[in-house]
Amino acid sequence: MTTWRPSAGPAVARHRAERLAVVRQFFARRDVLEVDVPALVHAPVTDPNIESLVVGDAIVSGARDVYLHTSPEYAMKRLLAAGYPDIFSIARVFRDGELGRRHEPEFTLIEWYRRGFDLDAMAAETCELIAGVLQRPALATGAVSIRYVDAFESTLGLDPLTASIAELGECAGADAELQKALGDNRDAWLDLLLGTRVVPTFGSGRLTVLSHYPRSQAALSQLDPEDDRVALRFEVFLADVELANGYVELLDAAEQRARFVADRQQREAEGRRALPVDERLLAALDDGLPACAGVALGFERLHMLYEDVDSIRDVITFSFGQHDE
Repeated sequence: MTTWRPSAGPAVARHRAERLAVVRQFFARRDVLEVDVPALVHAPVTDPNIESLVVGDAIVSGARDVYLHTSPEYAMKRLLAAGYPDIFSIARVFRDGELGRRHEPEFTLIEWYRRGFDLDAMAAETCELIAGVLQRPALATGAVSIRYVDAFESTLGLDPLTASIAELGECAGADAELQKALGDNRDAWLDLLLGTRVVPTFGSGRLTVLSHYPRSQAALSQLDPEDDRVALRFEVFLADVELANGYVELLDAAEQRARFVADRQQREAEGRRALPVDERLLAALDDGLPACAGVALGFERLHMLYEDVDSIRDVITFSFGQHDE
């Protein structure tokens, strides 16, 4: 039988609309401008951990591929460089290979940028937004902050910046198959330990801000001027659910180009598509991006917590995971 009915009912849809209204009110009170950016782009993110959906044979593309964006980040930074004030976007985004209990290939990102904010101020505002949407103000005041290194040392007894691959594998209890799969990919080992050993220790019913990730995971963030082994990046979790990812944004166009090139080289080494670099973003950085911090927050995960459900399908009207039965 063909499954045609929506995966979420009208009550959930009403709650979604109400929660999005709360988001808009939150930013309106802070004079943050809502902006709209294209979903169809010529240059996607190069991040090896994110896969873009390619729109093949598109009439508008000519000889080039076009892609559905995975985040409005690049376009929003171009707006900031062009003189826009603090901005936010509620954007539908797309990521290939993401389908599961907390993942859909199409989902909603709330992304915003604040000029002059440092890491602590941006993390605090993120916690305030989460608490407001969930109608649980105590979450913001009770949020706990911990650095990535400290979280690993207190939970696993090892320093993630200096531990060897062998030590990371031993800590993970890796068998031969897992060792072969991850090889010498240090960040893959760290991500495994973070997800399976560290995050599950975060307090239930509490927001945790995990900050100062290793520089190899800096992506588009600045490095810490006091310790360039780590990045000015944070993530916010409610219990073990990752909700938001934030940066003090990188302003150096040359450094950003070098990171894009390194991403392409890693992709090629892994036999994957080497994606084009976004020259428009680099030109904007070269012209001058104001000092700012930015955050991307997955709205459907937040909505899951509001509804107290275990699957993202329960808060999406038509899940991509629906199929013929």
